Amino acid sequence: MRARLVAGIKRLLLLVAGAFLVYELWFFGWVLWWGRVDPGMTRFMEMRAAEIRAVDPARALKKNWVAYSAVSVHLKRALIASEDGKFLYHQGFDWQGIRHAAEVNARRGRVVAGGSTITQQLAKNLFLSPEKTPLRKIQEALITLMIESTWEKRRIFEVYINVIEWGDGVFGAEAAARHYFGVSANRLSPAQAAYLAAMVPRPRYYERHRDAQDLRRKSVVVLARMPLARIP
Repeated sequence: MRARLVAGIKRLLLLVAGAFLVYELWFFGWVLWWGRVDPGMTRFMEMRAAEIRAVDPARALKKNWVAYSAVSVHLKRALIASEDGKFLYHQGFDWQGIRHAAEVNARRGRVVAGGSTITQQLAKNLFLSPEKTPLRKIQEALITLMIESTWEKRRIFEVYINVIEWGDGVFGAEAAARHYFGVSANRLSPAQAAYLAAMVPRPRYYERHRDAQDLRRKSVVVLARMPLARIP
């Protein structure tokens, strides 16, 4: 009886391990594919599109993929300065930034700061929901490792620039540049780029509050940091 129970537990564990492996291989297959082929829709875009259609069935997302070379160097520097100053040097995780965010959140008693790198943000946007659960964070970490081990930094940054949210149904640098300033992404000025980068943590809120004081203050800080930002 005991032997059969042990054998049954072993089979169950093997089945769970096999299912987990297949699940992760599905993610890894998409990571390899998107390393060469530009994503059309991400998981986060699909979720936002469903929300928008529920209110207005005729409305579509604003998005227009552009090559890395077609994005202003000012916006590239602004995003690095604002979101991940160590992007070129880490392997997907900024442990110092994570530790600092944890200390800030502990002092405030709530989540007010995040330590996510550009690669972690991209992993979440491509595949996952925005909910903050331990399982989701573990999966985000695994996908981050997959991306960092198979993509060049330039490719990571190119995809990131094209898929992040910049407003209600506004995705990617080209759509954002046209939505807020009426210019293409390669024509953004340093100040415009800093403003867009400062919006990234709360894009839908800042779209509704474009003159918010904290947005203006952060734009000034980002603008000052941009000359030191290293980009792929």
